[in-house]
Order: sequence, then C-alpha cells, then structure tokens
Amino acid sequence: MTQQWADNNPVIAVLGLVIGVLIGIWLNPGVPVWLQPYLPIAVVAALDAVIGAVRARLDKVFDDRVFIVSFISNVAIAAFIVFIGDQLGVGAQMATGVIIVLTMRIFANAAAIRRHFFRA
Repeated sequence: MTQQWADNNPVIAVLGLVIGVLIGIWLNPGVPVWLQPYLPIAVVAALDAVIGAVRARLDKVFDDRVFIVSFISNVAIAAFIVFIGDQLGVGAQMATGVIIVLTMRIFANAAAIRRHFFRA
C-alpha cells in the first residue's frame, strides 16, 4: 500500500528536490580543493543514473534499490577511475574517457525516452 501511494505522488520527489536546493542555497556549501577535479565527473555519473532510472520507469522495470546502488556505484567508480588516472599522471585523459562513456549512455537512454514519448 505504501509503495502504491508513493508511485502515485511525484509531488514528494519534487518537494524533496526543492527543499534540497533551498538548503543548498541557504548553507552555501563549499567544495574542498582536493575534491574539485572529481565533482564534474561525479555529476555526470549521477546524471547517467538518473536518466537511466527515468528510462527504467518508462519501461516499467524501475527498482528503487537498483537505482540507489547504480547511483552510488556510478559516482564512486567514475571518481575512482579519474583518481587512479591522476595517480598515474593521465587524469585528464581518464576524465575525458569517463565523460565520453557516460555521455554515450546518457544519449542512449535519452533516445529511448524520446522513442517512448514520440514513437520516433
């Protein structure tokens, strides 16, 4: 019963997003200098997980546990690959590779979402 209620109320997700943005604006958090090179990679990896979740939802195969694990693991693995690249002296090349792969996945999922809505 609770899952069905949550599925029919996307307002909860939007409300959580608005509250999170407002808290972020109010607290104005800073990003440590050592973390700054990894932040763009983490954002793209998180975006990949979110767009993949939208596609899964439209395909009616969405599972919240899979989404959470995918979100966390995508961010951690992408950041770790870039970190290893930094240690080897090829951080920029590794970051470029990670961005290319994740962007390809984002566009593939976006194409599937577009096909779902526009049948094209």
